[in-house]
Amino acid sequence: MKILVFGDGQVGDALGQYPNISCVRRQRADLSQVGDCQSVIDSTSAEAIINAAAYTSVDQAQTEYELALRVNGQAPGEMACAAARRGIPFIHLSTDYVFDGSGDQPWRPDDQPRPINAYGISKLKGEQAVQQAGGHFVVLRISWVFSSTRNNFVKTMLRLGRVRASLKIVSDQIGGPTAAADVAQACVRIAEALKRDDVPGGIYHFSGSPDCSWADFARQIFRQADLDCEVNEISSSEYPQAARRPLNSRLDCTSTLMRLGIARPEWKTGLGEVIQSVQQDFAHHKK
Repeated sequence: MKILVFGDGQVGDALGQYPNISCVRRQRADLSQVGDCQSVIDSTSAEAIINAAAYTSVDQAQTEYELALRVNGQAPGEMACAAARRGIPFIHLSTDYVFDGSGDQPWRPDDQPRPINAYGISKLKGEQAVQQAGGHFVVLRISWVFSSTRNNFVKTMLRLGRVRASLKIVSDQIGGPTAAADVAQACVRIAEALKRDDVPGGIYHFSGSPDCSWADFARQIFRQADLDCEVNEISSSEYPQAARRPLNSRLDCTSTLMRLGIARPEWKTGLGEVIQSVQQDFAHHKK
């Protein structure tokens, strides 16, 4: 099955490892430009489309909302419309940031979104645009993605953990760390299922298990990397950022398992693979 993927980020990199996938990078299709993505889809022979592209600078989106809205909100709708016209299944990646982070219960796919920052608003607009386009689609909300490529929390902790004796890490935000490789695998399985027309479309959740805080995530990173760096817990209010973050990013992934047959992955396993890859790269560059 031939799949066309939009995206230059962590999940796009992971999807690019599959032999049957063609990745559309920014040079070929700029999501900030109207019509770029549509023209690519109109000319493709792919049997499914995955949108793993996004504007992900959460804090910067507060002052660059129009750009974030264009990339995260409008471009996915154009992709979905183009895919629907071609009769091609469309998978769009969204985020836990569409929720306000209240309470302590995992968010269900049908819970009411209430984003608390510009990035979350732009991503919600994208979900709505995809739904309005019709066609055979899945919106997959994911959280706390990490990999051995691009900038992410794991790579930051590994870099700082080598040179710092201790770090202050937020402990009141709870979510499910998710390896980009696991997201990529889930996307491919969904695309194949949609092509067979044996799964219902709609909104689904996918995140690593078990849920934890950023502080606990950091401790596990240092433990697996054998780094002697102490984690000192702080609250979100003690780590001011331009954009508010949801405190509760737990995602209820029950329907993803029941309808799609895709279980939550154990993030500690994926973390070990990522750490090994990052450390090998670090050792190679030191030579």
